[in-house]
Amino acid sequence: MKSFEHVYRLHRLLKSRRYPVPFERVMSELECSRATTKRVLAYLRDVLGAPIESSREPRGYRYTDAAYELPGFWFSAEELQALLSLQQLLATFQPGLLDDALAPLRERLNQILKSQNLQTGEAGRIRLLRAAARPPGQHFATIAAAVLQRQRLRIAYEARGTGQISEREISPQRLTHYRDNWYLDAWCHKSNGLRTFAVDCVRAAEALDAPAEDVSPERLDDELAGSYGIFSGTPTATAILRFTAERARWVSAETWHPLQQSVWLPDGSYELSVPYHRDEELILDILRYGPDVEVLAPPTLREAVKARLAAAVERYR
Repeated sequence: MKSFEHVYRLHRLLKSRRYPVPFERVMSELECSRATTKRVLAYLRDVLGAPIESSREPRGYRYTDAAYELPGFWFSAEELQALLSLQQLLATFQPGLLDDALAPLRERLNQILKSQNLQTGEAGRIRLLRAAARPPGQHFATIAAAVLQRQRLRIAYEARGTGQISEREISPQRLTHYRDNWYLDAWCHKSNGLRTFAVDCVRAAEALDAPAEDVSPERLDDELAGSYGIFSGTPTATAILRFTAERARWVSAETWHPLQQSVWLPDGSYELSVPYHRDEELILDILRYGPDVEVLAPPTLREAVKARLAAAVERYR
């Protein structure tokens, strides 16, 4: 037998089926010869004690006990490598954030990989480049704990645009990692509404004894995720953007918003419709496409982009 990989695949196959699985289907799933497939079936039944039953009508194999699990700590090779890769990605996203907590799990996974003669250092071959990322600040752990433990927070928050600091009592709802930066959706008891806070702008955070006030996921999505961008709000307009045929091949593969609509035009250009509320972030993303995009509607957005482009040209005169 090549490794426990075949055993694991067979176990997953039988666990996921209510009716007997034909031998040919088992052989196809394992990608093995007929003789090897029979050996895997025998090993799983006789050595690992799996409750495998073969039936004549319909012909095939099934578990007689749906609760059966493989003994020990079992993952497929792909899953083990994926877990290590995710750990590497997390370390790259935020170095040192969860190193101590993840160290025992990572060591255990390394031991399992080595026992199967698998590579343990290949996760480092994943390269993740961060663009314009800001450190989440020293209060990230306090904020994350409050989100998961459903506690209220008292925070001092600095408005990035004005530099003013305000104190607020909030009920944290969820953390979002968006474009390499962390944001907190919360119910603000000061403004009596839902707000999104940039975690790196939190200057102080104190967990309170009072429980957090819960807001339903549906309401969070309706009020905070309905429009384009992280500070979105309920949509109040729809941007219609036309991209050139040359740029359309890239843009057509992108998701700007879950509720976007698009259409290919006869000349090869691509028209994208995106719901939005606040236009600051949307304008920045439009500007990065330069002459390859034109704002068709609404007129206010078209004029705003036109003014920014004119100001940019004037800067270079």
